Amino acid sequence: MHIKDIDLNLLRLFDAVYRTRSVSRAAELMDLTQPAASQALTRLRLLIKDPLFVRAGGGVQPTPKADRLADAVRSALGTLEQALNESALFDPLQSRKVFRIHMSDIGEGRFLPDLMLALRQQAPGVRLETLPVPREQIAPLLDSGRIDFAFGFLPAVKDTQRVQLLGDRYIVLLREGHPFARRRRSGAALLDDLRQLEFVAVRSHSDTLRILALLQLEDRLRLTTEHFMVLPSIVRGTDLAVVMPRNIARGFAAAGGYTVIEPALPLRDFTVSLHWSKRFEADPGNQWLRGVIEGLFKE
Repeated sequence: MHIKDIDLNLLRLFDAVYRTRSVSRAAELMDLTQPAASQALTRLRLLIKDPLFVRAGGGVQPTPKADRLADAVRSALGTLEQALNESALFDPLQSRKVFRIHMSDIGEGRFLPDLMLALRQQAPGVRLETLPVPREQIAPLLDSGRIDFAFGFLPAVKDTQRVQLLGDRYIVLLREGHPFARRRRSGAALLDDLRQLEFVAVRSHSDTLRILALLQLEDRLRLTTEHFMVLPSIVRGTDLAVVMPRNIARGFAAAGGYTVIEPALPLRDFTVSLHWSKRFEADPGNQWLRGVIEGLFKE
């Protein structure tokens, strides 16, 4: 026999009869008449090719075949019921759901500390996995459920639901005491004088590379790395400068050892958004985490 031949209600009836040892009691639990329950049980017997239950002492007793099926049927029904209930209700205190989020390394540094603190308080069993993926794959992976959310400045990502979280701006970060920072400059003079600097950049953060290209500063690029979070130690220990988001740079500068300058860079203003798929917009878990994220970060 094949699973396609089985009506789910037949398995529910089987489980009810097995638990109650009574066809009439099982019929009551399932809101069926006893003749209807008996007919359904006959269908199941024919499909499985086993009596399943035999009369005994005012009720029924399971056959060995029924005993072997009982745990599997109950487990399958429980798993299905749990999945259906989870789709209708999300309890953050009880959930052990894993949310997968596209986020760059610099996004991890900006958002994860506050987000993990909130989850520890509100949803101690919920887990996060960050999965940086190519930008052209973000929308398809959101639609497939492979990732649940995408953080970042992602103007090329189309056909997603999104909410703007915060505005930011690209600036230049230098070490404290850098000779360039000692002279007061502003406006066009400051922008022109950037040619005096040498830069480090991150290959995966293409917008910062585009800014350097628009300023015709590619020949001043001395180091290109894969990861943003290594830059502070490089900047602090050298005379190299880095173009990076102001919100992140201010965090480094607050700890000491850095200077932030804000020239009128091209493409300097950008918006960080949260993206998700319309397919999962009504999912309670998705809705809940969106609310947490907006509450923490939306300006």
